[in-house]
Amino acid sequence: MSIPAKILVIEDDPAIRRLLRVTLERAGHAVAEASTAREGQSLLGIEKPQVVLLDLGLPDRDGLELVQLIKGQVQATVIVVSAREETAEKVAALDLGADDYLTKPFDTEELLARVRAGLRHRLDARGAEHRVEAGEVVIDLDRRRVTRAGEEVHLAPKEYGVLALLAQRPDRVLSHAQILREVWGPAQADRVEYLRIVVRALRQKLEADPARPALIVNELGVGYRLRPE
Repeated sequence: MSIPAKILVIEDDPAIRRLLRVTLERAGHAVAEASTAREGQSLLGIEKPQVVLLDLGLPDRDGLELVQLIKGQVQATVIVVSAREETAEKVAALDLGADDYLTKPFDTEELLARVRAGLRHRLDARGAEHRVEAGEVVIDLDRRRVTRAGEEVHLAPKEYGVLALLAQRPDRVLSHAQILREVWGPAQADRVEYLRIVVRALRQKLEADPARPALIVNELGVGYRLRPE
């Protein structure tokens, strides 16, 4: 079931704006539209959206420059919807504060799923119980306790740090640099090999089949996502 929300679409292509509006309104959301960065910024304060769908190729300003401005102005989930497929663009958007990244052309059902995930995260951030379930794995953030099939799993400090960070943002991709900065510290933000070792260990302890992970999934060249139940 979708949570009704106010969604601001910042997109210069009229056909894509129309597709997004129809898709979102059919799912019960209220939609506001902007075709330029300037118009989008002016609508933030008026509409106070819960979700912003942001194109990067805007005519008056690069969308990447808007990510931090949006985050500073409203408490909204920012989902980049862009034709830019380069890994560097995805990483840059996520590092600047975007909550998710969807590449054009996109499947409308996937778009709605990303919106639902973003809205669920907003509710979690407002004080929902800090407990994430993913199959047989239960992550209790309040008690710093992880179980699998009812049995407690011992995790090393860095393993728990990575898992907890992902669990705090379920179904959202976090870039390698984001995770490394928060768990290892800013000086280690480029040591991707550290993160890969920890993720490999987590998969060995938590995944039913570590060779085919279903819990901690890889966004190739970008980062990791915790897939909840």
